[in-house]
Amino acid sequence: MVTSGLIYKTMGISIASFAFWTSVLYLPWAIKPLWSPYIDVISTKRNWVVWTQLLLGAAFIAAGMVMPLPFFYPLSLGVFAIIAISSASHDIAADGFYMYALDQHKQSFFVGIRSTFYRFAMLTALGLVPVLAGTIQKNTGLDPVSFQARSVLPENYVPFNPDAISIEQSQGKLKVLLFPSDLVVPVFQEGKSALDSAVVYIALSAPPEEGETVVVNLSRESGSKDIDLSGSSTGRFEFDSNNWNKPVAAPIKVNHNLTGETTTQFLITAGNIAFSWMASLVILGFVLLAIAVYNRIMMPHPDEGKTSERMGWSVYKEVFVSFFTKPGVVPALVFFLFYRLGESQLLKVATPFLVDSRSAGGIGLTSAQYGIIYGTIGMLSLTLGGILGGVTAARVGLKKVIFMMALWLNVPSAVYIYLAHFQPMPGNLMVYVSIAFEHVGYGFGFTAYMLYMLHYVGESKFKTAEYAIGTSLMALGMMLPGMISGAMKEMLGYENFFIYVIICSIPGLLAIKFLKIDPTFGIKKETGKGVN
Repeated sequence: MVTSGLIYKTMGISIASFAFWTSVLYLPWAIKPLWSPYIDVISTKRNWVVWTQLLLGAAFIAAGMVMPLPFFYPLSLGVFAIIAISSASHDIAADGFYMYALDQHKQSFFVGIRSTFYRFAMLTALGLVPVLAGTIQKNTGLDPVSFQARSVLPENYVPFNPDAISIEQSQGKLKVLLFPSDLVVPVFQEGKSALDSAVVYIALSAPPEEGETVVVNLSRESGSKDIDLSGSSTGRFEFDSNNWNKPVAAPIKVNHNLTGETTTQFLITAGNIAFSWMASLVILGFVLLAIAVYNRIMMPHPDEGKTSERMGWSVYKEVFVSFFTKPGVVPALVFFLFYRLGESQLLKVATPFLVDSRSAGGIGLTSAQYGIIYGTIGMLSLTLGGILGGVTAARVGLKKVIFMMALWLNVPSAVYIYLAHFQPMPGNLMVYVSIAFEHVGYGFGFTAYMLYMLHYVGESKFKTAEYAIGTSLMALGMMLPGMISGAMKEMLGYENFFIYVIICSIPGLLAIKFLKIDPTFGIKKETGKGVN
């Protein structure tokens, strides 16, 4: 779901829209317990694993194929909904198959391997796929064009006359045209001159093929931060066969605190974004199909009698009654739903923030840079944080550290306030350090959530089923806040939104005070060496 946000952001969809709809896609995970009994009723868990993997592969191929289409947004959302349902069904079947097909010793042996491959899957989705798409974007489409913007005092400023622009269709390779080739911007002087901006005009050298749209992105590449795109410009422009020779205006503005001359380099890129995501998703789909075929051949065939065990509706009802009548259920539910209130909204907006244009308040990462920073470094940091969280809880117990872990989940989100305020350049070390620090905190703090869920379920005879209810509540706690996150960002702007995210951590922190936790839970128990 995180990668879908990157796709939609680079394809020009508003944050408010895709944050809402991609959050709705969490619904299949939120209601998993309602249809999990049907998994066993219809067929074996082994068959469900293979079927859903085949469907996932085909769906990713379909998602890729709709990307170049005019109505890709609703079509791709429909395909992603199929992926969400298939993924949640696969989750149910795979968990059950793992327990039925392996004895207790093999379950213990493979738990680390299973976790490793889960991390690798996340690394693929958040890292490898965006890097592949970014590489394709860089090497397809039109050649990039760079230009320099230079500030001058008002008395030395000569405005460019757009009436002088003349565009005649040229033969050969399609190119981006720029007027003027180098831009002069007047320095603002209060009381003397109200001028503070100049305009660069962008067009194409020839019409694209009929039905094709060329997306041009303008961003600041290097130099002074005192010259940048005006806040009224998104830096994204679309050209087709009807408007290729109609120059679009991109206002460049100076900081009002600037008093002298300085320069800034801007870059215009026009990579084939739709094709890059089409190719990346189709390749991913074929990989998943290959994995499904491999599993169809290699997965063990457990005793059909085991996999055909059914959980009757009376037992199913008993599971829900057991879960929702435990001591301390009210603060537990508040904790499950609100512990990630801030982080669930941050997750939806962090991706568009990192790739958004600098004039819109973002960092301006390319898809490839995002894949490296957020997908690769972020996932490794998340894993490290999870390991540290588990080790800490095992040493002193969950009760002693749960509040500290909650702080670690939420406080590092403040790095986004720093990034939004100072907007370091994409290659700046602080961008890497900030994302790594936030992910370590996320991994460390999220461990408390999972451990408390285990504590709440306890030694119930329906432990697995009740744990599934807990994960469904977790998905619900991600879905509902995520649905409003984009609208909140549009209303507040990036920097104020990240402050709002920190404030949203308060309900989850308050709920911890009322949780009933065994002081010894999580502490590794000493085992005797023998008996006399």
